Amino acid sequence: MISLRKASDRGHARHGWLESFHTFSFADYYDTKQMGFRSLRVVNEDRVQPGEGFGKHSHRDMEIISYVVEGALEHADSIGHGSVIRPGDVQLMRAGTGVTHSEYNPSKRELVHFLQIWILPERDGLEPAYEQRHFPREERVGRLRLVVSPDGRDGSVRIAQNARLFASLLDAGQEVVHELEPDRGAWLQVVRGEVSESGQRLSAGDGAALEDVPRLALRAETSAELLLFDLA
Repeated sequence: MISLRKASDRGHARHGWLESFHTFSFADYYDTKQMGFRSLRVVNEDRVQPGEGFGKHSHRDMEIISYVVEGALEHADSIGHGSVIRPGDVQLMRAGTGVTHSEYNPSKRELVHFLQIWILPERDGLEPAYEQRHFPREERVGRLRLVVSPDGRDGSVRIAQNARLFASLLDAGQEVVHELEPDRGAWLQVVRGEVSESGQRLSAGDGAALEDVPRLALRAETSAELLLFDLA
């Protein structure tokens, strides 16, 4: 079964310096039918103006992933980490018992376009942690590259949840296949371009929940970028 979540149906917030689209309920956008999918709680598509950003704010008991599509995002946190995240990087901050951080666009000219993803942890009260890794373009082209996993295999970023995240860049006509184990579900998020699965066509910003589907065959109808979540 596939349930589509069209980009045009998402929550939308515009704050001048920030434009944000909410796949699931977030901040002032609240829909009881859109509270997440399995352990996936937030998928926000954000665009931040040059020199602007999110000042210091706090989180707890959440696995927070940042995935930059275009531009750069500067991060600093209360557990001693500072970095700049660029396309190809995957950052995971474990908020655990509590973390304060900030996120800014360091450019004076270019927007930063990124996805902010929240996944519920396996349990509350974990020690805060941070990890960031770069996955070269060639590792993501024409395949599903594992970028987040609970065991860190294949050089992926480690998450405190039974969840796996794959990233892929596809040329038009390319297809990737993913096998789902029994009782697991998948969330497909199209970042750019157009992708089809089981006759359903998804465009940039669209998402889809897939359950009771043992095998996913994802075909790029145009040049495309996608994220695929495999969730318990």
